Amino acid sequence: MTSLADLIAPPAGSPMRHPGFVFGAGTSSYQIEGAAREDGRLESIWDRFCATPGKVLRGENGDIACDHYHRLDEDLDMLKRLGVDAYRFSIAWPRVMNEVGQPNERGIAFYKRLLDGMAQRGISAYVTLYHWDLPQHLEDKGGWLNRETAYRFADYADLMTRRLGGGRVTAWATHNEPWCSAYLGYGNGHHAPGREQPRWGVQAMHHLLLGHGLALPAMRANDPKAQHGIVANCAPGYAHADTAADRDAALLFETYQNRWVLDPLLKGEYPADLWRYWKGCEPLVLSGDMDIIQRPIDYLGINYYSRAVLRSAGPDTIDWVRDPAVERTTMDWEVYPQGLQDMLEAFKAEYANLPPIFITENGMSSADTVDGDSSVDDQQRQSYLKRHFAACSRAMDNGVDVRGYFVWSLMDNFEWAFGYERRFGLVHVDFETQKRTLKRSALAYADFLRERAGR
Repeated sequence: MTSLADLIAPPAGSPMRHPGFVFGAGTSSYQIEGAAREDGRLESIWDRFCATPGKVLRGENGDIACDHYHRLDEDLDMLKRLGVDAYRFSIAWPRVMNEVGQPNERGIAFYKRLLDGMAQRGISAYVTLYHWDLPQHLEDKGGWLNRETAYRFADYADLMTRRLGGGRVTAWATHNEPWCSAYLGYGNGHHAPGREQPRWGVQAMHHLLLGHGLALPAMRANDPKAQHGIVANCAPGYAHADTAADRDAALLFETYQNRWVLDPLLKGEYPADLWRYWKGCEPLVLSGDMDIIQRPIDYLGINYYSRAVLRSAGPDTIDWVRDPAVERTTMDWEVYPQGLQDMLEAFKAEYANLPPIFITENGMSSADTVDGDSSVDDQQRQSYLKRHFAACSRAMDNGVDVRGYFVWSLMDNFEWAFGYERRFGLVHVDFETQKRTLKRSALAYADFLRERAGR
């Protein structure tokens, strides 16, 4: 008889079924916390961006979001019900430090309550320090275009690992998706702070990665038993036609999407092909910077959602090919699980020093509604997760060292420039009443984890 767990479970015999493999769910601070003006929280670049007309769908914002700040115990109980091994969340930098870099004790107390509540429920903490909500006062001084911000980030990382470490946190990540922070924030303006210049995006990336490297020594000293790493959003590129020009287009895509971040971290250099794509945009790099950026990490977080199919639009240019016949999510992203396996195996072949990997985000948005019987049968998400679990399992069978998998996201939330329209959650949130409803994917995930644990 088919159990609910079979809707999403990895294949029988999969290494993902081993009890040491970590399964979890993730969120980020601005997307769920709310309480935007409480307990000393400062303005962030996303507060300012949301208040700028035309930047966010329907003018929505994260002022309330999922009201997680006031519903902490309810949400922790929800995690416990799911049976996850771990929860990945981020700290809001504007909530824990004031304008002169001193700690905001009320904000820090919230994260202490969160971590203590997780420990009481037997849930491990995977904590991201920067998930895009830069304090606005730092942006007013140039933000990630200002080299000084990298040093201020190191100060912030030092404070958080001193005050929240000591056994509470299993793994720290410096940044979530520096590609998005740099390119979407400073290169094309789709995200906060909304600047639009490729050269700015490239310089912002350098300072983000520099901040990562600068932070690591203090993080390790403050919390030596924790793991320390970074999270990158990655996607494989495929040539539309088997021609030299289209293969080069796929190479250029992977260069700016993946190697722009991974090569500095793992090779200590920016990929030369990047400057074919962005001519004349090389960042200002000071002596010793690349050694700092290349400091060893304990793990690499990979966020995977989809692939890209590319064709050449001329020398050193690329064009995305959209096939209207393929399965897509409400983000208009193609569903392509095989891309996860292909990408992981390619990274293993490319980087001799590739650290252990966690899939820190994988999931999809769909138009989920609560039925009359108070259920949400998100069939596409169930199928999506099952197929991606299988792809990850195949990569592990082929020698890729993957240690854990976090579904994005725990619950529907503020989806950045798309406001509240795009629902990624395992749990449905009614944003008017804040009622949480476990979708069928969440129930299946919980059943699988319960079966795996022998309960």
